[in-house]
Amino acid sequence: MLHPSYTELIKVVNGDVEQGDAPVVNSRYSIVMATSKRARQLIAGEEPLVDTKQTKPLSVAIEELYDSKIKIMTEE
Repeated sequence: MLHPSYTELIKVVNGDVEQGDAPVVNSRYSIVMATSKRARQLIAGEEPLVDTKQTKPLSVAIEELYDSKIKIMTEE
């Protein structure tokens, strides 16, 4: 089971959005794409932005997103 859940990750990513503005993320697809891109960067040799016991790049990327160490940018 994935922890944190998709809904928790979406809440964290959209936490900085002002009321009335469009959310940054409104689907699981956006979360998957962002974490997979970050996991590829970690595989390529970039250093993790969080101290973690996790060794798998995708798990590290999810933890970075949950801890707000990485951001998902809108296309605007």
